[in-house]
Amino acid sequence: MTPMSAPVSSDRPFLNRRLAAFGTTIFAEMSALAGRTGSINLGQGFPDTDGPAQIAQAASRAVLTGLGNQYPPGPGVPELRTAIAAHQQRFYGLGYDPDTEVLVTAGATEAIAASLLALLEPGDEVIALEPYYDSYAACIAMAGAVRVPVTLRPHAGAFVLDLDELRAAVTPRTRLLLLNTPHNPTGTVLTPAELAAVAELAVERDLLVVTDEVYEHLVFEGAHTPLAGLPGMRERTVTISSAGKTFSFTGWKVGWVTAPPELVTAVRSAKQFLTYVASGPFQYAIAEALGLPDAYYDTFRADLAAKRDILADGLTAAGFEVYHPQGTYFITTDITPLGEKDGLAFCRALPERCGVVAIPNQVFYDDTSAGATQVRWAFCKREDVLREAVERLRGL
Repeated sequence: MTPMSAPVSSDRPFLNRRLAAFGTTIFAEMSALAGRTGSINLGQGFPDTDGPAQIAQAASRAVLTGLGNQYPPGPGVPELRTAIAAHQQRFYGLGYDPDTEVLVTAGATEAIAASLLALLEPGDEVIALEPYYDSYAACIAMAGAVRVPVTLRPHAGAFVLDLDELRAAVTPRTRLLLLNTPHNPTGTVLTPAELAAVAELAVERDLLVVTDEVYEHLVFEGAHTPLAGLPGMRERTVTISSAGKTFSFTGWKVGWVTAPPELVTAVRSAKQFLTYVASGPFQYAIAEALGLPDAYYDTFRADLAAKRDILADGLTAAGFEVYHPQGTYFITTDITPLGEKDGLAFCRALPERCGVVAIPNQVFYDDTSAGATQVRWAFCKREDVLREAVERLRGL
């Protein structure tokens, strides 16, 4: 029998040219490297402990009592949409109608994809803060739009947005600002003054804004300010968040969009042809999670802040230049003080050198030279794991 092979009718590659530049994600590569070498994985941003037991039990009850085992409603189960609206009111004083202004998605990643596919036409320009989460570039490419990076640059131990650079990046072709705060990978949290300037620019130039706020409850200094709450922004802002980072159930893939009805309808039109629906029983559990008392959120934030400090101190002692994050799961460092210049080569060699895995920031840049010496570390791990990683890094 002749072995089966892929049909070849021309020299044209199988992969859509819009995605040809992306290939396998750096997270898959580095996690596989961690597995092969038995290294501590501080690369991919997922916790190594589960979230609250009562929320896991709520998911179990939902499965066993038949809640969500069949297709849930396209916009999400009413209980979760109501809980999301109540969360926005409780924490930010933002009122959303759960029936027309809330959409449940398969994690924030689908919410980003659906939003960009719905709101962009080929040739539209999208401004995104660089370095950026890798799905942004892929989703902009799939929409046929043009990525315009505005780079957050290191200054005085943190990464800073140049508002003049942001303003200069807007052209008549700019359709949308894609904003991530708290910011992955740098840990920057945009200040109310910076957000007010962004809002003023968006109103002045009549721009749509998509905000990725998945780390909203992981701000260690100051507080998270939703852009949608600023003057003129509610009607033009698609706000995205998810349960994975807040409740440490990243595998459940429950995210959401809040926006005015016209924007939610547009995003839902794209979303229905991606997953259609997802995570049925978990939606009921996350509805319960969003109602947890303030003590949960306060304890969660304090726990991650303590872990941040353990890793930051250890990285400083190991010789890295450390940029102290104001939020998120992540610390960015510079490897130059170690005599290194190439973050990708450094990260690929690190498991053999000391048994730890990290992520090179240059993969999050269009201008790879801007992040060539930066490396990102995740601190959403058990304290004993972080202390062991710190001990291993001392060997550098």
